[in-house]
Amino acid sequence: MYRRIRDLREDHDLKQVDMAEYLNCSQVCYSNYEIGKRDVPADVLIKLSQFYNTSVDYLLELTDDPRPYPRKK
Repeated sequence: MYRRIRDLREDHDLKQVDMAEYLNCSQVCYSNYEIGKRDVPADVLIKLSQFYNTSVDYLLELTDDPRPYPRKK
């Protein structure tokens, strides 16, 4: 999961500090998510899936299909 989160960030030409700002956390905190030193909370996974327009299952490597599920209104 951690590599996938990093790869998505890099694919979007973003820096860790950019994602940390979006998630309202420090760059160190976000870096710890990417390297697996800190578990990614469910609310952060949801924000990341919305930002990257994918599913939490894709972030967690439960599927290789990056398409998001339909969201509730």
